Amino acid sequence: MKKIIFLLLVIFISGCQAVTHETSDVEQQETQEQELSSEERHEQFRRTDCEGEKVTFDFPPVNLEKTELLLPLGLMTGGHVTPIDHQYFQNFANKNADIEVYSPGKGVLESLDHMPGAPPGEDYRLVIDHTCTISSIYIHIDVLSERLKGKISDKERFSKRISIEAGEILGYYKNNVDYNLVDQDVILTGLLIPEHYRGEPWKIHVPDTIEYFNEPIKSKLIDLSVRTHKPISGKIDYDIDGKLIGNWFRDDTNWYAGDAELNNYWVGHLSISPDYLDPNHIIISMGDYGGKEAQFGVKNNSPNPAEVGVEDGLIKYVLVDYRYYTLDGNEWDRSTLEKVKYAENTNNNQGVVFFQLLEDRKLMFEVFPDKQLGEVTTFTDNAKIYER
Repeated sequence: MKKIIFLLLVIFISGCQAVTHETSDVEQQETQEQELSSEERHEQFRRTDCEGEKVTFDFPPVNLEKTELLLPLGLMTGGHVTPIDHQYFQNFANKNADIEVYSPGKGVLESLDHMPGAPPGEDYRLVIDHTCTISSIYIHIDVLSERLKGKISDKERFSKRISIEAGEILGYYKNNVDYNLVDQDVILTGLLIPEHYRGEPWKIHVPDTIEYFNEPIKSKLIDLSVRTHKPISGKIDYDIDGKLIGNWFRDDTNWYAGDAELNNYWVGHLSISPDYLDPNHIIISMGDYGGKEAQFGVKNNSPNPAEVGVEDGLIKYVLVDYRYYTLDGNEWDRSTLEKVKYAENTNNNQGVVFFQLLEDRKLMFEVFPDKQLGEVTTFTDNAKIYER
């Protein structure tokens, strides 16, 4: 499942004060950031230019009768190294781009883009502002509605805001469409430093999505979700200050957005977070596992990264594959609607990783692909520093 990062033109005002001594802007910002508590840091990112209107929706994002299943927030797969901020509506058996994509509520079309590299007339990203704080973001709408089709050429970006009605058909999807609800009055404190997600500034504002839909839509969304653990919408923020759990970024790679020198923005990403379907199952997700991105469980599912701190020194995990099992005890095929109860590790050893928290927000990390635990004993010169 592919994803292309777009930068939204959203400006978050940090309220920096004028300096009276001779320091650079960068030094002043770093000093202020060090002085802020986590709560104050997150409060900087709350919009103050308008009052949010709380809305809930009577229409689903897609035709649920034609949709086979819903994948919740928080999946880590491939280049999606950190937990994913959108849901996936899927029907892999469908043959044509004929599953309706709806606007869940009235609003204004804020942007409409072709996905880069897409064939003419296919694959779009679309953003609707429902209020000044609540928006819907769609990725990979295969075909636009007739009304919207006339608003964008094959090479141009939509540039005029137009009104959208609740329940209006925006377009159609064939097998998969991504849906992301954003509420700027919600600030995820488990993404510890909001500034580090400027590459996708909406990410820190992702709410418990299903709770924004009225009945009977809410119950239908729950029925389609493969997740059985609450919150059914899933979860993406797990950082705990001073603990191993959560997202990390390789030193000097521009945090979430990535560095221009990297082949892909996610190469410098690292996450040690709960599984998106089984919150008791640890996933280690790496942007650079021997030159590629990869996700694994850990042997014995321990130690708990939420309890690992600076005082624990060197931590070693054995990487293993894992499978999902349904409420009936059957293995889930990852493509059809089944209610998943738990994840279980296999005995298929895929390597070893070493972690050591040097400071509350500084981590040394090294991966040894295809190695056994007894074959490696300490960090080498290949170890990298990660921060958050």
